Amino acid sequence: MNGIVEPEGRTGRLPKGLTLRALVPNALTAAALCVGLTGIRFAIAGEFEKSVLAVILAGLLDGIDGRAARLLKAQSRFGAELDSLADSISFGVAPALIIYLWALRDLPSLGWFAALAFAICCVLRLARFNARIDLPDQPHKQAGFLTGVPAPVGAGLAFLPLYLWIASEQEEFRQPAGVAVWLVLIAFLMISSLPTLSWSRLRPRKSIRLEVIALAGMLVAALLIEPWFTLVVVSLGYLLLIPLGVFSYARVKRQRGGRGAGQEP
Repeated sequence: MNGIVEPEGRTGRLPKGLTLRALVPNALTAAALCVGLTGIRFAIAGEFEKSVLAVILAGLLDGIDGRAARLLKAQSRFGAELDSLADSISFGVAPALIIYLWALRDLPSLGWFAALAFAICCVLRLARFNARIDLPDQPHKQAGFLTGVPAPVGAGLAFLPLYLWIASEQEEFRQPAGVAVWLVLIAFLMISSLPTLSWSRLRPRKSIRLEVIALAGMLVAALLIEPWFTLVVVSLGYLLLIPLGVFSYARVKRQRGGRGAGQEP
């Protein structure tokens, strides 16, 4: 009555408990975080194949939690913040430490600098995303594109030298200087302003939907039979799509500009 908020224990009112529906997406996010951290443990033990697979599994869980939240209508600010914090560790800190332990420790100072650059750029990307989430003016998003390389994809691309090393068993792919340069390059792609293709924009025509389904099935089979070579091909394919995203966005921007000019009196 007097404007002083009494402790909940005195009023007898208890905070509402979270429903199971609301807990599911956050539990998936927590699982992704645990899996990403476990990847670091595998790397410390020298089990680099397992460490990479752990981060990939974290990426799959990260892709599921948001969809689960939307499906269950359980989106929350808490969930969004938890997701970003988990992503910064699973796709920023974990890959940086795994790659440092795999190749960059032979280049102590510069190698650690490259690992720091990757982790920091991942955190900056996620912070930029959170800062812009409520802004009405987002040209890339409004056109159906992303800004820069997403954090989970950046983690996958950072592992490309490791995929090649596992697949070929050639020590050339473990050269510290080359790995450091590659890691820094991917770090800057994450915080870049380049428009990149979004999965939501990829809508195959009806005439080729069966072919797309068949291709997806063959991709899964390839991952089971030759996982490391397949990951190399997928990574290179994504890199080739980056220029396509830039050109596609430029075309969409020109088309929108033309329509806007045509509507002027």
